[in-house]
Amino acid sequence: MFQKPRGTRDFTPEEMKKRRYIEKKLREVFERYGYEEILTPTFESFELIAKKTGEEIRKQLYVFKDYSGRELALRPEMTSSVARFYINELKILQKPLRLYYFANCFRYERPQFGRYREFWQMGCELIGSDKALADAEVINLAIEGLKNINLRFETHISHLGILKGIFEKFNIKEDDEVKIRRLIDKQDFEGLDNLLTSILDDEKKEFIFDILNLKGDVLDELKEMLKDFPKSIDAIINLEEILDYVIYDNYTINLGIARGLDYYTGMVFEIYCNGKQICGGGRYDNLIETFGGEKTPAVGFAYGFDRIMLNVDIKLDEEKYLIVPVRGDKELIKKALIVAKKLRDKGKTVEFEIMGRKLKKALEYANNRNIRYVVIIGEREVKEGKITLKDMKTGEQKILDLEEV
Repeated sequence: MFQKPRGTRDFTPEEMKKRRYIEKKLREVFERYGYEEILTPTFESFELIAKKTGEEIRKQLYVFKDYSGRELALRPEMTSSVARFYINELKILQKPLRLYYFANCFRYERPQFGRYREFWQMGCELIGSDKALADAEVINLAIEGLKNINLRFETHISHLGILKGIFEKFNIKEDDEVKIRRLIDKQDFEGLDNLLTSILDDEKKEFIFDILNLKGDVLDELKEMLKDFPKSIDAIINLEEILDYVIYDNYTINLGIARGLDYYTGMVFEIYCNGKQICGGGRYDNLIETFGGEKTPAVGFAYGFDRIMLNVDIKLDEEKYLIVPVRGDKELIKKALIVAKKLRDKGKTVEFEIMGRKLKKALEYANNRNIRYVVIIGEREVKEGKITLKDMKTGEQKILDLEEV
């Protein structure tokens, strides 16, 4: 017997209803903010995906060659694909561009709770503005989307320019800076301690750890600590301006956020639910240029849709109908089909009894399938232009005109 590939999932009809409902609620917010949906190919050239991260990412991807020998990879995230799409086709459009997407992505990693080899991202990119207001907009949007699905969460915000200013003054090489950010993102503080010990003296190492441990209302303290780091001060000022435009006040300043992807350049943020990250994003002003386009500022985020689904508790009460002709007579079935069509024309969800069950068995089926209403149709009802409607939730049964239904 065949099994599904490791790290993938099958979704039942009930699970899909919930996923589509949450997707719809999130889409509502993206579109209220003026974002328009796009979609890119499921696979890209491996060169594109590895451009910013290097060859070492190969082991984390599904990489393959097509029949012409071109090396391709299933997309591990969406921002690189959107940047490529922008350069190919969208750069001539008036700025800013507000784009959003909902797509499956793939990473070859050890499956665990909330982490899968095939997973879904829902996110947005705001391309063409370097203003603090643009950064604030995507934070506001991310928060509002989660509020729209009644999720309880924590928002943590930082700015990579603060660390970059320190790294530059301490003469830390770019390769080591990337390693440091990845270790911070993984919360691998033992590995970070070892790396910093190998490139810095103890005083500078401890200074960096002191900065990373700052959390909460710390910007004034941070300014004092970094008064001799002008680039870090510029980043703090930029972060303050961004926060002036964030209309929700339930966020935390957290200098321990670095983001694992190498393309981020400025403000970064992460959102957590029950201790697990469900959203991440930030500013990336160099990525489009790295891919061969003109230097173009951009900022965005992505929800981890699967982790969101693990944290939502919803029960969908569908108004669904089952049409049951009481006999297998062909003419009666035809008349019952007309009733089903009229209900569907009114926007109702309607199943038709096609198994030839007797009424008692049909009612059991409706009950097991959580179908709210059963429409019972017999010869007498047809002649009188009536139907019998049974409410499976209350047990109430009435004879009604079809239009009353």
